[in-house]
Amino acid sequence: MNTDTRIKNVPVVGPGGRAKLASPRAKRRGRFDILPYALVTPLALFIISLALIPAVFTIVASFFKDQALNPPVRFNGFENFVNLFNDAGVLSSMGNTVIYVLVGVILSTVLAVFFAVILRKKFLGRSLLIAVLILPWALPGVVNGIIWSNIWDSNTGLVNSLLTSMHLIDTYQVFLGQNKFMTILAIEMVQVWQITPLSTLLVLASMQNIPDELYEAASLDGGSPWKVFWSVTLPLTAPGITIAMVQAVIATLNIFDQPYILNGAASTGASLTMQTYFISFQNLDFGQGYALSLIITIVTLVLSLGILKLVYRPVEY
Repeated sequence: MNTDTRIKNVPVVGPGGRAKLASPRAKRRGRFDILPYALVTPLALFIISLALIPAVFTIVASFFKDQALNPPVRFNGFENFVNLFNDAGVLSSMGNTVIYVLVGVILSTVLAVFFAVILRKKFLGRSLLIAVLILPWALPGVVNGIIWSNIWDSNTGLVNSLLTSMHLIDTYQVFLGQNKFMTILAIEMVQVWQITPLSTLLVLASMQNIPDELYEAASLDGGSPWKVFWSVTLPLTAPGITIAMVQAVIATLNIFDQPYILNGAASTGASLTMQTYFISFQNLDFGQGYALSLIITIVTLVLSLGILKLVYRPVEY
């Protein structure tokens, strides 16, 4: 045995006078380990380049007048934001988006909880039903819009045909383009159909973590199914419901494909995201486009944090 080996294996006197060899962890304690940083760095650079840098650029650019047909680019403070809140089209789209968010978040969450309760228990064909349930979410928004444009069609649409055959209406109705609230409701039904599957899976995943012992104890205490749902299932599913509501808020605030495919550029169903597109790429006013994008981002962040504060509850089984 050479001198280096003997030095490395010199015993260390521990408590009680017993000798022990120094552990590899103790030997590495004073050494800087670069491996964790090397593994995290690519992801950090990716996030910075994809999210943080564009976000900073958007914030800065929203305070500049950047019109392709009226150069040069120059600082104008809050003028872009003032012009946006004085624009009738933007104000109309804000009202439309509020309805999209309210209807979409509430309806998709209620449906998600309903379907999750049904799918929680195993039954024949459950896996197939979950696979079919995912299909609307897996389809692109444009495809969903095209499918539902035929369903809502005022001449040959499936909805008109069903309502007529059930003698609920005498003549075919126009659901898109005439009545503003009806147009928004019809468009949001399409988005609810698309986002509900993901919300259902999120709620179902949270619901399946609830121990069966809690349901057995509630049954032994004489709790009715409705009472068990309110006192056991719903509170313990709060984390999944919170995530489902946040993703629904993000989806409804950024709705674009469905209203554009179903209703075109008409103001009766235009959303804030559509207005961002019109201002930036039709009017070529990139400064106001950046400002409106920043407003949408801030509203999304505020609503998401509000939902986390109001709905989320830590769960301890």
